[in-house]
Amino acid sequence: MSIYDIEAASIDGQPQTLGDYRGQVLLIVNTASKCGFTPQYKGLEALHRKYKDRKFSILGFPCDQFGHQEPGDENEIKNFCSLTYDVSFPMFAKIKVNGDDAHPLYKLLKSEKPGVLGSERIKWNFTKFLVGPEGQVIRRYAPTDKPSSIEKDVAALLDTI
Repeated sequence: MSIYDIEAASIDGQPQTLGDYRGQVLLIVNTASKCGFTPQYKGLEALHRKYKDRKFSILGFPCDQFGHQEPGDENEIKNFCSLTYDVSFPMFAKIKVNGDDAHPLYKLLKSEKPGVLGSERIKWNFTKFLVGPEGQVIRRYAPTDKPSSIEKDVAALLDTI
């Protein structure tokens, strides 16, 4: 299965396939509104605004599997992201990233780029995956990796298309 075959619900509940992002560089992030890493939304939005016209998208996937740090529903999440961080990159409906009922996208991302010592488990909010324009998973970043530290990888990948 290709990443482009996977469907997810937008934050507004509309079905969307990741095929809509074919040919783009993607940074896929599991997010939360009440996490110590939540201020990364600011850096993610800055990265999105800087490169969005160069076939780059950040895709945010809220998740409540880590310390109940994303307790709200989709409308609350959307409002929080918009009002607090002026998020304009695509956000999706809340999903699970670990366990038997993990979203197919995260099953694919984790199998393609396992974490430390080969663990596929997502350790915390704001784990990031860089995906190339052909749908290949290029790199996995830890929650502690700030968007500004990822920018050089994004720019280098964009320079190849």
